[in-house]
Amino acid sequence: MAKYTIGLDFGTLSCRALLVDIKSGEEVCTYSFDYPHGVMDEVLPDGTKLGVDWALQHPQDYIDSLKNTIPEVQKLSGVAAEEVIGIGVDFTTCTVMPVKDDGTPLCFLPEYKSRPNAYTKLWKHHAAQDKANIINEVALSRGEKWISRYGNKVSSEWAVPKLWQILEEDPDIYDSMDHFAEAGDWVVWQLTGVQTKNSCMAGYKCMWHKTEGYPSKEFFKALDPRLENVVEEKFSCPVSPLGTKAGDLSEYGARLTGLKPGTAVAIAIGDAHASCPGTKIAEPGKLLMIMGTSTCHLIHSEEEHIVPGICGFVEDGVSPGLFCYEAGQACVGDHFAWFVNNCMPESYAIAARNTGMDPHEYLTEKASKFSPGESGIIALDWWNGNRSVLVDAELTGMFLGMTLQTKPEELYRALIEATAFGTRRIVQAYRENGVTITEVFATGGIARKNAMLMQIYADVLNIPIRIGGSKQSGALGSAILGAVAAGSEKGGYDDYYEATRMMGNLRDEVYMPIEDNVKPYNKLYNEYIILHDYFGRGTNDVMKRLRKK
Repeated sequence: MAKYTIGLDFGTLSCRALLVDIKSGEEVCTYSFDYPHGVMDEVLPDGTKLGVDWALQHPQDYIDSLKNTIPEVQKLSGVAAEEVIGIGVDFTTCTVMPVKDDGTPLCFLPEYKSRPNAYTKLWKHHAAQDKANIINEVALSRGEKWISRYGNKVSSEWAVPKLWQILEEDPDIYDSMDHFAEAGDWVVWQLTGVQTKNSCMAGYKCMWHKTEGYPSKEFFKALDPRLENVVEEKFSCPVSPLGTKAGDLSEYGARLTGLKPGTAVAIAIGDAHASCPGTKIAEPGKLLMIMGTSTCHLIHSEEEHIVPGICGFVEDGVSPGLFCYEAGQACVGDHFAWFVNNCMPESYAIAARNTGMDPHEYLTEKASKFSPGESGIIALDWWNGNRSVLVDAELTGMFLGMTLQTKPEELYRALIEATAFGTRRIVQAYRENGVTITEVFATGGIARKNAMLMQIYADVLNIPIRIGGSKQSGALGSAILGAVAAGSEKGGYDDYYEATRMMGNLRDEVYMPIEDNVKPYNKLYNEYIILHDYFGRGTNDVMKRLRKK
């Protein structure tokens, strides 16, 4: 009898379940469920208004996802519940919620339904930026060693700024919660009845270190005396490494999912990070770009290096026994979409419809007719700020070199080139600080669909690029972790690395650098760096001044 695992990929707007054959790696069936509450960024369900830069979710949507996705993939595939031996969970991070000791989210309690701070704070909740600024100032003034692992900047997206915001704005919520839990860990808790905390989310988003633990009580007290014992009071759950078993599916979890009690459930993982095993990446030197609305750049190393401007690095952050470094670009697919929605002429839109192309395909086809540097245009890819290596959310995008002859497709191509230049700057930062990069891989919808873009990246980086074979690399990675949690006795794997080799998915195609394109892109990259440093490192803060007017 064949054996299967299910990978659950909880994204910003929906949850996807992927059923995978353990031995062949075949992706048998997938099903997606849209969150009924979506992203709450203006009002709560009862009409309570939210402030600026808020982004909340309702944990009931996660329960409804379990009730809908797993039974549906069983139904569509015809796979029986007893044939599913493991479940893995990945989740957008840092997505966090205040809960009671039994796992009940505070927003489920009637007295807190109108209290915004009782709900799940989504990863892109930025209303705690003032708290992040203070954390950075205090950490640097105290010479805290740990902050250098995060490029010397904590993000407003992380757990501690969000928790501190609750303490400031609604101390009753703060006092009433027993734990501030990552949503991925909470889903695993619902499935197993066992509370866990995964090393990926704890390390990248909660300042935890495998040997040093969390920052000291003295540091937290320096932030706010009320936070002195925050670790013991709100983050007390022990941290578990990835590739391990969280527990078995409980009777409650079985009722939610239609699976058998006792089915193995893996420790949770961040959504982007799950793409590493999903793309067969578990060795040092292989850079993975997870390309979507934004891009995450992950690379393994056997050694610990300080790399300024990255998002962080964590031992056991993805693959057991290795350090995984994370950098990122805050705006990739998002600003291609911005251009289509705001700058594409009606005549182009009509022509695209008449040829049966979507707007991106149409612009790409027209942009592909230009050679590198031909248009004389260069852009800065900061439409949503800069995540790496400047770590500055207040920076903005820019075009330079436009004339009355400039065409929309030239601007569209310049945006693509800008994201490639931004990636090259990240690669440069890694290499300059001791992190070896020998190969580059890409996964996500953009990588699979846009050949011109991937060729530009290969030319700009002057490195061959391989493409992930799965449309759902995160869910596939989660399914791999589910197979490891099950172990060989149940038909899975005892070794994370073997499971990754057997179940991960890569295409055969490789984008090779075109020699004639490398030289002009080297020149354009040098111009990009001049603009990057001039506007991004304080020589000219015009972007920030304009935002304040």
